[in-house]
Amino acid sequence: MTDSKRRKGLMAASALLGGVLVLSGCSGGEAKAEGSDGGDSSSQAKVDEAAAEKSSEAQIKITPKDGSDNASINNGTAVTVSKGTLTSVTMQTASGTAVAGQISADKKSWKPAGQLERATTYKVAVEATDSAGRTAHENSSFTTVSPANSFIGNFTPEDGSTVGVGMPVSINFNKAITNKAAVQKGITVTSSSGQEVVGHWFNANRLDFRPEDYWQGGSTVTLKLSLDGVEGASGVYGVQQKTVTFKIGRNQVSVVDAKSKTMKVTQDGKTVKTIPISAGSPTNTTYEGQMVISEKFEETRMDGATVGFTDDDGKGEYDIKDVPHAMRLSTSGTFIHGNYWGAKSIFGAVNTSHGCVGLSDTKGAGDPNTPGAWFYNNSLIGDVVVVKNTGDKTIAPDNGLNGWNLDWAAWKAGSAV
Repeated sequence: MTDSKRRKGLMAASALLGGVLVLSGCSGGEAKAEGSDGGDSSSQAKVDEAAAEKSSEAQIKITPKDGSDNASINNGTAVTVSKGTLTSVTMQTASGTAVAGQISADKKSWKPAGQLERATTYKVAVEATDSAGRTAHENSSFTTVSPANSFIGNFTPEDGSTVGVGMPVSINFNKAITNKAAVQKGITVTSSSGQEVVGHWFNANRLDFRPEDYWQGGSTVTLKLSLDGVEGASGVYGVQQKTVTFKIGRNQVSVVDAKSKTMKVTQDGKTVKTIPISAGSPTNTTYEGQMVISEKFEETRMDGATVGFTDDDGKGEYDIKDVPHAMRLSTSGTFIHGNYWGAKSIFGAVNTSHGCVGLSDTKGAGDPNTPGAWFYNNSLIGDVVVVKNTGDKTIAPDNGLNGWNLDWAAWKAGSAV
């Protein structure tokens, strides 16, 4: 190739490369060849300088970031501004429903007034000004976590309640938890008594908390759920941010002795009443162990078919529609309750039940002078009933609120932290 041909080839390649560079740049009009009119290298700098002078210095930040999904419904939404003040913030659902909120007194931040809805898309529009009065705008859209991608814990006892000394904090999650340590770290249970409180996982859905010994009477227990945004399982996040307090009442522990067929009721270590009882028959013995009253019913129905006691026709061996003064001791159906259908002579003399503990009572639960009524009226949810000398096995610790049947070492071994 001659030198002239080589120079022509290089010039063509240079022109082609120059075209590529022009096409890949950002331009507001037609590009002009170097050296032509308007090619002053300082012109773009002047435009940039002028634009900077007209732009607001206010810097707006919207959380969560635009396009987010699985956003928190609690504390995750906020608007802040630096080098300026907020003048307007509007937030609404995709369908146009407005979300209430308030700009802070210093006009530097904004947040929603309440909890957001799950599985909902929200749009946020913000306006702010800097010290020179120049306006800045920012917009964002995000979607909150869906029920399918979130979990909640249903807990007991209730906020503001007064319960017995045996009442654990029991949390049942609506989805299986695989990141147990992360979830447990998001939950704290403390007592004004200073007792150490430890969590124990019974399975992937249930986490209970208790101290080594029963709660101290008169103390206050605080449960804090800080689960918002905590990943409980792959792609499944917590949404709860809540504080619950409850009071521990007087220390009442009742000891049922199936051999002597009596129940001794103690309050703060003193025996206040001894009641004749009828426990489970020799063929249907009552579980032994420490049991906690989890529910109270002035009257309730008890159908043997629901707990496996059926006749040949498949119907329950018993079906009593108005059992008085019934208090649940286990999930599987153990109760301590009034009994009006048995002869008065059986109480304190013979064990006749299908596994419950029976106290003499009257039909209709209207007589406050019966043993069944007295015990019901003097018992709290969370009181302890200890059953012994039945010949049966100790009740499983997860059958009701009965974790006290695990010693402290076994209880702590079930903690994930």
